[in-house]
Amino acid sequence: MLLRIRTVVAAAMLTVAAYATAVEMNGHPTTYVVQKGDTLWDISARFLKKPWLWPEIWQANPQVANPHLIYPGDVLSLAYLDRVVARQDAGPRQEAPITGIPLSQVEPFLKELSVVDRIDHLPYVAGLEDNRLRATSGQLAYVHGLDGAAVGQRYAVVRPTVRYALPKPSEDLDASGRTTPGSGNLWKDFTVPNKRPHQQLGYELAKVNVGTIMRLPSGKVDVATLALQGTGDGREVRVGDRLVPVEATPYDLQFFPHVPAPGTDGLDVRVLAVADMLLSGGARDVIALSAGSAQGVDNGTVFSLWRQGSHVKHVMKVPNSSQMDDSRVDGYNRLTMPDEYAAHAMVFRTFDNVSYALVMEGIKPVLVGYNARHPDATE
Repeated sequence: MLLRIRTVVAAAMLTVAAYATAVEMNGHPTTYVVQKGDTLWDISARFLKKPWLWPEIWQANPQVANPHLIYPGDVLSLAYLDRVVARQDAGPRQEAPITGIPLSQVEPFLKELSVVDRIDHLPYVAGLEDNRLRATSGQLAYVHGLDGAAVGQRYAVVRPTVRYALPKPSEDLDASGRTTPGSGNLWKDFTVPNKRPHQQLGYELAKVNVGTIMRLPSGKVDVATLALQGTGDGREVRVGDRLVPVEATPYDLQFFPHVPAPGTDGLDVRVLAVADMLLSGGARDVIALSAGSAQGVDNGTVFSLWRQGSHVKHVMKVPNSSQMDDSRVDGYNRLTMPDEYAAHAMVFRTFDNVSYALVMEGIKPVLVGYNARHPDATE
């Protein structure tokens, strides 16, 4: 399943750069004929010492109008280091164009999560068939607040899980979408202090099921009847779950890994959560990041993820100090350790102030609170 994605994206996940002042070639011909299954990423991986610099090949080949659409038989120039860029003829258009990473290759690892600014206005499940505590596909749920709905309309049943905010810690939500008392204390221990102004980033919604409206409120009946039909993520529907319209295409059909937009430079982007985990995750896990479309992050953006260097007690200088050995902030008689690289991740779904990314390649687990940087960062 992952063979294709590893060959196409491995270089982009290890390091991605949009441009370079100089590129060293790794033993290359002057031209290359595109083969079936090639992309600019793995062509770069074959011939460049820094294979993720695929835009260099694209810029050296003006006949390639769209870097995500190259065809078997296209002839690419690899002589651009000397600025000898001979225009090459396009190959015969007898096969489908070569694109980025197809959705089918990453979809099994993605999570149906979304983020909204508020949840208090969303319609909610007020009761279940036979007064059950839980319901699943083939059963009925009774929904309050579905104003303007029509019989036959489909809705997704979603559950509020987390309220994201910075620098105030994120907080877990209970079944009714209310903040779980004390949950922020746990998140706080993994949030590196910073001076950014307080910002509520949004409420996470996890898809539980889907259903079709079978009956609207009428007469003495105050609720709409929803027939549950989907499997969701295996969780059962319960009172308090919310409803949102079904999205026809929640994900892009393919993803093109690229570096963050210039406007994201200097942003303090943090790992907010690891889906279905408590604090940490690894390859093919989904993470939430504290930046979205409002900050210039889009689908395909690649970040490197870093553990912030701790501030340890200077034991050789103050061996009898009673201060804690490790701290998240610097202080007197402390030594600052370097930041440590953990992994690379690609964004696959964006909202205003939060985005979701798939951890692709790494050397250690990713934890809540890690910093997201340009994929070419070295420290």
